[in-house]
Amino acid sequence: MRIDVVTLFPSMVDVPLSESIVGRARETGRLKLGFSNPRDFAEDRHKKVDDKPYGGGTGMVMMAEPVYKALKKVVKKGSHVIVLTPKGERFDQRTALKLAKKKHLVLICGHYEGIDERVNNFANQELSIGDYVLTGGEPAAVAIIDAVTRLLPGVLKKEDATVNETFTEGLLEAPHYTRPGVWRRLKVPEVLLSGDHKKISEWRSSAARELTVRKRPDLLKAGK
Repeated sequence: MRIDVVTLFPSMVDVPLSESIVGRARETGRLKLGFSNPRDFAEDRHKKVDDKPYGGGTGMVMMAEPVYKALKKVVKKGSHVIVLTPKGERFDQRTALKLAKKKHLVLICGHYEGIDERVNNFANQELSIGDYVLTGGEPAAVAIIDAVTRLLPGVLKKEDATVNETFTEGLLEAPHYTRPGVWRRLKVPEVLLSGDHKKISEWRSSAARELTVRKRPDLLKAGK
């Protein structure tokens, strides 16, 4: 997969995605990550990319033309263009699975008070990672790229590593334990030590549903 990020601050995305699983995916070529900076397409000598909003108000808005030119530099036939905005649909695991099937993603990161709304006409989708406001779209881009990359074939060592994860089946994942069997007087559930794979599978299914009911009942309602 190739992912291009339209951003004023490439290092905010590049640096955190140079480590761990995503970093290795880049090294092996399973993920190709590129950047296009709207400031490189600014039309004045000061490299200005923002201006005051029509109608007044606080803050500045990213101008359409530099963002559009930065987008045009990387977009191609078949590209899936996403604007990262608090107004977008909520990004979740189902969305990550859909995006992981794309050949080329382009993520547009807003900054300041956002991007001139007219840029959205050149996007396929608007996404938000939650109901809160960030200083820019770069942290959201990092989260989305991380979630999508780990779903790509060959990125994780075990091919079935993503099958029973949290949110994949609309439930939280069952609790995990490792050695020692007793830690500070807290014991690992006996069934996990039994070696009976059928009982272990049944316990994990039951524990996942119980945990979801207790901590995220909204997931069950959304799945109805």
